[in-house]
Amino acid sequence: MRYVVALDQGTTSSRAIVFDEAGCIVAAQGREFRQIYPHPGWVEHDPKDILQSQVEALRAAVAAAGVDVRDIAAIGITNQRETTLMWDKQTGETVCGAIVWQCRRTAPLVERLLREGMEAAIRERTGLVPDAYFSGTKMQWILQEIPGVRARAERGELCAGTVDSFLVYHMTNERAHVTDATNASRTMLLNIRSMEWDEELLRAMEIPRAILPQVVDSSQVVGTLKADILGRAIPVAALVGDQQSALFGQGCVRPGMTKNTYGTGCFMLMSTGTSLVRSANNLVTTVARRVDGHVSYALEGSVFVAGAAVQWLRDEMGLIQNAAESEKVAASLPNNAGVYFVPAFTGLGAPHWDMYGRGTILGLTRGTGRAHIVRAALESIAYQSREVLDCMARDSGLKPSSLRVDGGASANNFLMQFQADILGMEVARPAVTETTALGAAMLAGRAIGLWSDAQLATLWQADKRFTPSMPEARRAQYMHEWGRAVERAKAWVEEET
Repeated sequence: MRYVVALDQGTTSSRAIVFDEAGCIVAAQGREFRQIYPHPGWVEHDPKDILQSQVEALRAAVAAAGVDVRDIAAIGITNQRETTLMWDKQTGETVCGAIVWQCRRTAPLVERLLREGMEAAIRERTGLVPDAYFSGTKMQWILQEIPGVRARAERGELCAGTVDSFLVYHMTNERAHVTDATNASRTMLLNIRSMEWDEELLRAMEIPRAILPQVVDSSQVVGTLKADILGRAIPVAALVGDQQSALFGQGCVRPGMTKNTYGTGCFMLMSTGTSLVRSANNLVTTVARRVDGHVSYALEGSVFVAGAAVQWLRDEMGLIQNAAESEKVAASLPNNAGVYFVPAFTGLGAPHWDMYGRGTILGLTRGTGRAHIVRAALESIAYQSREVLDCMARDSGLKPSSLRVDGGASANNFLMQFQADILGMEVARPAVTETTALGAAMLAGRAIGLWSDAQLATLWQADKRFTPSMPEARRAQYMHEWGRAVERAKAWVEEET
């Protein structure tokens, strides 16, 4: 028996999962790490925390699996996208904290790009909507605001990249500076048709080309794990952004197949195959994967706050003891009693793209209680997902018969049933809900010949299917009221200059 280990470096934790040749989980381990909020709207990670937690999770997972390290055929890396780091090419020391995808500090830089007339070029070449979410302006901010960094970058002394690049550099013998096509497509710097870094966009954001990584396939050997981590040099054979990894792990390879990942944020991707579909509804076009040099595309809608709203209920508000409790609390009510929670803690993502929106709870009365707030938080995840799927259907002309779901909150039966109800569509939860990790494992196994494409197609199996039962009139009423709530959350923070 041979095994593949997926490293799933996420926003709040680093995880490692050992899969066997049947695609089944043998062992999984995770390590949470600190979230740093230096100023309102800013989010950082300590790069040392990212690296240390990932190495610890890898060692713990292999130990828990009890497998011989010599039987580990490959390692695949999947990661939180857009989060940006910059480090010394020789020493590996970072120049500042990792700027997390949720961070809004670069909103003024985005506004400047818009004023300079760059919106059309960004949309056309990168497939993205100009926003502080993406990596380009994060790199620009580091070069502009951290003393001495620009001069070092121009001398060719620094590397800049996303978390996949950082992990490969620090965890492999080769110290290669690489990123895969999916992560590169999230920087707002890559031309997704030519698959080259765009010189005009680099100039607009004042980013030296020399600091950027080489763009590689999502399924290929990019290095070997340092022997001091597990005692053996194991091929690192896949790099892929977490949401594209989940799309592949869900088996969504045919046009129209759609998955939704319920994590810290909520990320829906619809496969469009080799067709590069431009969105007229404020979604983004992204690279789904690049395999054997061939690019596949997807439409994506990113909801910034999903599971993070449940964490907020637990950690900041003390309304629940743990995330699992939210299901029971929400189900204790027959309806939402007109209470709506728009969790725009860091602005609104697709399809609104409002950097200045903020969290809002509406419809409160004297009879509103804890359960209403908890239920409203769960419902907000489903409403946001419905908005995104509606936009995808309009853009692509495709509508899936089933939505495949994964991520931590997909275990919540109340939320999944409400999602099916508000969509009017089946929701299918797979037997292996760790599809982000599974996708990275599948791509790594493919790269070293462990699985063929035909074998990969058999690895996805449904565990539970949720079918809609809500009357259409009630569904329409809920979405109408949700839309009114969103309008009241928009543009709360006055634009910075």
